[in-house]
Amino acid sequence: MAITLSKGQKVSLTKGNPGLKNIVVGLGWDTNKYDGGFDFDLDSAAFLLGENDKVNSDSDFIFYNNLKHSSGAVEHLGDNLTGKGDGDDEQIKLDLSLVPQNVNKIAFTVTIHEAQERRQNFGQVNNSYVRVVNTDNNQELLNYELGEDFSIETAIVVCEIYRHNGEWKFNALGSGFEGGLEALCKNFGVNV
Repeated sequence: MAITLSKGQKVSLTKGNPGLKNIVVGLGWDTNKYDGGFDFDLDSAAFLLGENDKVNSDSDFIFYNNLKHSSGAVEHLGDNLTGKGDGDDEQIKLDLSLVPQNVNKIAFTVTIHEAQERRQNFGQVNNSYVRVVNTDNNQELLNYELGEDFSIETAIVVCEIYRHNGEWKFNALGSGFEGGLEALCKNFGVNV
C-alpha cells in the first residue's frame, strides 16, 4: 500500500524496502480551463546535487535535452508536450545503486515551457502529483499530491530523494519559484 504524503513530510524509501534499487519517479498534472491560445507544456527535470545543494557539473542536470546521466543512475523517459491522457505525464527512472558518491540529493522539478511568453503559471494547473514506483515489482511506494497552493509560480521543486545515514529518503517539498527553468538552474548552479 502506497504512503500518501503531505507537504514537508519525509519518509525513508529503503528502510521498509531493503535492497530497493530501481525506481521511477512519475509526475502528473492537468490544466484548468485556459483560453490563451497556447498549449500547456510542462517539463520535468532532475538535478543531481552535491553537499552544497549545487550540481557538480552542468551534465548533472537531466531534462528533455540531456535525457541520461553519464553514470546511468538517472534517465528522463521523454518529454510529453501536451500532458493529455491518464497516468504519469512524465517519468524519470533511477538506479539508486549507480548514483555517484558525490551526489547526496536529487531534486525533481516541473517548469512551464515559455511560461512568460504564453502568460501561464501554476495557478492554472491542478491535480498535480508525484509518485515513486519500485519498478522491480511495480509497487507504488508513495504518492504526494501538490494541491492548489500556487498562483504566479512558473517552476516547482516538487520533491527530493536524498541519502541519510546509509538510507535513501524522500522529501515532499512543493516549493514554488518565479522565473521558470532559468531561475531553477541558477539556484542549483547550472550555467545558463
